[in-house]
Amino acid sequence: MTQPTDVYDNPLIGRYASPEMAERWGPLRKFRTWRRLWLALAEAEAELGLLADDGKSPRIAQAQLQELASHLDDIDLKRAAAHEKRLRHDVMAHIHALGDVAPGCKEIVHLGATSCYVTDNADLILMRESLDQLCTALASVIDALATFSKTWKDEPTLGFTHFQPAQLTTVGKRATLWLFDFVLDLHELERRRDELPFRGAKGTTGTQASFLALFRGDHGKVKALDALVAKKMGFNSVFPVTGQTYSRKIDTQILDALNGLAQSAHKWGTDLRLLAHRQEVDEPFEADQIGSSAMAYKRNPMRAERMCSLARFISGLPAIAANTVSTQWFERTLDDSACRRLYIPQAFLATDAVLRIALNLVTQRTGPEHRGLMVNRPVIAKNVREHLPYMVTENLMMAAVQAGEDRQEVHEVVRLHSHAVTARVKAGEGTTAELLENLKREAAFQKVDFAAIAGQSSREFVGRSPEQVEEFLADHIEPIRKRYANVLGKTAELHV
Repeated sequence: MTQPTDVYDNPLIGRYASPEMAERWGPLRKFRTWRRLWLALAEAEAELGLLADDGKSPRIAQAQLQELASHLDDIDLKRAAAHEKRLRHDVMAHIHALGDVAPGCKEIVHLGATSCYVTDNADLILMRESLDQLCTALASVIDALATFSKTWKDEPTLGFTHFQPAQLTTVGKRATLWLFDFVLDLHELERRRDELPFRGAKGTTGTQASFLALFRGDHGKVKALDALVAKKMGFNSVFPVTGQTYSRKIDTQILDALNGLAQSAHKWGTDLRLLAHRQEVDEPFEADQIGSSAMAYKRNPMRAERMCSLARFISGLPAIAANTVSTQWFERTLDDSACRRLYIPQAFLATDAVLRIALNLVTQRTGPEHRGLMVNRPVIAKNVREHLPYMVTENLMMAAVQAGEDRQEVHEVVRLHSHAVTARVKAGEGTTAELLENLKREAAFQKVDFAAIAGQSSREFVGRSPEQVEEFLADHIEPIRKRYANVLGKTAELHV
């Protein structure tokens, strides 16, 4: 894949993904990484005894290493593409392109290696760096959403089960549900990043036979080479065994982690879209923003919709990776190559885009047109007032039972009156306030201080929501804030 306009030239780059992530998965970064891998291998081989000419082993001169080191970044993609068209082999094409500009080091490049030495190891390097970038971005989302949660921890709002009004919660408490999913995702991404090993120098079928021949049967030096190359590339561990490739199950595990983040973002985005429909919470909306080309009054939640759309795309990729794992023949078959060059970069680009949208959604910025999530308190309060009589019935039931009434009988009284009032409201013939008046006349509630319970404010029905928010932020968010203290506070602007 030498052409600059290839699998990397997709709508995620420039439109959605950050410039940093787009650059990382672009062709120049990939092929520069290949050259650094060739340098690390040659340096390690030299350090382990191939620097001096003993008349038996290939010699690596210091001047050759210096020449190779001076040509790590001057990659001519057009020249490499011409070589690939002739050779029909991408790695050999880039070896020839390197030899064109650094002829003195041609004989030491790729010494003892197979193509997967550069392709697999480069993928692992890019995935680990990308995981680290995603962790940083996700930590910023968590931090901003935690601030939102704390700000609105006391604001009563309707809870929903089955998307039907249920007992009250608070705006901030609901946000902790979104937060906790993201916290779980961060832990998983960190684990995948920190535990990711290096393929290392394993040879054509993973046996290291070529390196054993290179070091004339010295098993110790072959093992040392594996570890030394990994160390030079910033890894502390290598895969204990590989075929020609590292186990493709690693790809599925990483994509599953990205999919987990996509699931959380989709759930949050869906909730925001439902809240926007209820006009309770709005996403940012600029003064000149247009919701519809035909319906000028529209104020569509396009950010949340886009986040959900990209998240759905991510969720479809792990199935392809799983098929790749299950169809690898013995030590390797090449039908993994083309699809991996699509789904691995796109998974990271799309996840990065999802986090940029998430950060844009929730980050509080300066200026009247650059607010984060907007909580419409009057609308929320109106909806709470409309449904509060139903909420009161649970406390009335408990008080009646404490006064000696049968719980099931009291439940039936409440059920019958509730449905009757609801039917009248739907018919336009009454209000929810009638429910409490009707219950007050029932014998089951005669021993209850009805006025005291019915007169409670909405804040009396949110349970421990404010306290749960404070406890959750202290126990689960503050450690993240401390861990990422030097990178928090970022914002993200959307290109479209």
